[in-house]
Amino acid sequence: MTASENQGFNTRAVHAGQAFEPRTGAVVPPLHFSSTYAQDGIGGLRSGYEYGRGGNPTRDALQEQLAALELGTHAYSFSSGLAAEDALIRALTRPGDHIVLGNDAYGGTYRLISRVLGDWGIGNTPVDMANLDRVRHAVAAHKTRFVWVETPSNPLMKITDIVALADIAHDAGALLVVDNTFASPYLQNPLALGADVVVHSTTKYIGGHSDVVGGAVIVKDAELAEKIGFVQFAVGAVSGPMDAFLTTRGLKTLGVRMDRHSLNGQAVAEWLLERPEVEAVLYPGLPTHPGHELAKKQMRSFGGMVSVQFKGGEAAARKVAESTSVFTLAESLGGIESLMNYPSEMTHASVKGTELAVPVNLLRLSCGIEDVEDLLADLDQAFSSIP
Repeated sequence: MTASENQGFNTRAVHAGQAFEPRTGAVVPPLHFSSTYAQDGIGGLRSGYEYGRGGNPTRDALQEQLAALELGTHAYSFSSGLAAEDALIRALTRPGDHIVLGNDAYGGTYRLISRVLGDWGIGNTPVDMANLDRVRHAVAAHKTRFVWVETPSNPLMKITDIVALADIAHDAGALLVVDNTFASPYLQNPLALGADVVVHSTTKYIGGHSDVVGGAVIVKDAELAEKIGFVQFAVGAVSGPMDAFLTTRGLKTLGVRMDRHSLNGQAVAEWLLERPEVEAVLYPGLPTHPGHELAKKQMRSFGGMVSVQFKGGEAAARKVAESTSVFTLAESLGGIESLMNYPSEMTHASVKGTELAVPVNLLRLSCGIEDVEDLLADLDQAFSSIP
């Protein structure tokens, strides 16, 4: 069976790029480790395959799957999310160009743009993406090539209007790039809302099992795709066959996992909201969240990421982070297991002292697929450790 864009998400996730192997009938396509391919005479490539950097059947299957789920036409699988972002920026910008990005972007993205590509001549302006007038002004003030947004954002869980940002970007001749890692293709499809490019850390929800590192870029414009594909081939930060295979396997169950992540995230957020130790709960599924109504419009559900700020400040946040047993204190997110992160010293340490600095009383929770009663019990005993 092959997948069709008219089919449902879970059907496409299971079948896109996953036709059975014709010689044996194997339902799961074989994993191709070969680094090179026999040619039928000079330049006579079989199905276009020549060398592993340029193409691999396992990676191609994943790329077809990613394009189908993000409603794009072309997808590229990279060795990491930052490798994907780096290739995208180098493919579509030139020295003197500018990127307007959210003022609560992932620390690694900001580090790449400001400290690596800044030396190449790419400028940047962080701005509150909820303030459309400020976004419009920042875009107009420079030779803006990209408007770059995460929604929900990492880790402040801000929700940004993708349709409105696309209009602002396009009016200025710029492209809208959406980092869809937190939402995943199951909860949100930015290309259908007017975005030009979607990027992912496939390490997170797409892979889903904390056992593979990867990234992706998805577009629906053939000209953009050609430029991105050239840089991927020329620079070579491609995903290896085993990484592509593991990512495909995770992607097949994304829908059912995200349903559980979302249920657990909602329950944890509501529990936190009632705790006297808590200053603020940042979760778009709560009616009190300023982006709640917008999230209801552009997302199918609210996901498993919850951030919480403590009245006891940094000391309380650190104490809770170091007192859980079901939640594991670790980098990353989006796996089947629940993780807890102290962004100020972990994922966002690189932006300390900048406009993107994360409050020191904030913890980021990635709610896994465990029984929610156990997650709440774990948090309850951790909260009891607060002085």
